[in-house]
Amino acid sequence: MNIRLVVVDEHALIRLGLTRLLAGIADIELVGEAGTVAEARALVEETRPTVVMFDTALSDGDGWDMARELRAGDPTLGLVLLSSNGDDAAMTRALDEGLSAYVAKDAPPSNVLAAVRHAAQAPRSFNAVGLAAALARRRASVGLLSQRERQVLALMRDGISLPGIADRLAVSEAT
Repeated sequence: MNIRLVVVDEHALIRLGLTRLLAGIADIELVGEAGTVAEARALVEETRPTVVMFDTALSDGDGWDMARELRAGDPTLGLVLLSSNGDDAAMTRALDEGLSAYVAKDAPPSNVLAAVRHAAQAPRSFNAVGLAAALARRRASVGLLSQRERQVLALMRDGISLPGIADRLAVSEAT
């Protein structure tokens, strides 16, 4: 499978680094890069990528809003948050927003490639290194369930099996 990737980040050095990383990768083709939401919209329309990797901090708009718009336009599009925050809040928000994957900018290249490949294969399921620990910390600190956790519990209460829950919520069983 040839993965067509668009990278959206306002920092040219990040885009250049990803271009260099992807240069020797046979199954991932970088079809474009953008530094703004406006550029990203046009580029996605023009290139029809498999996956869009983006940061939320963009000079002309919010990456979260852009991701919701892209997902609404193409539910099969893989969306990977490339975050400089590296914190639990960004990771769990990416999960709650229905993205495909989360990867920190300081992650090893193998994690970046794995996130892109996951997003291409399963765009409606979520993958992130450290997700279970982040969710455990969130539960311990807040003591409340997230909206997604409440959805899962409601489906369990209704007698839906784990594979059935995963199918209804468009996530993997592991998630």
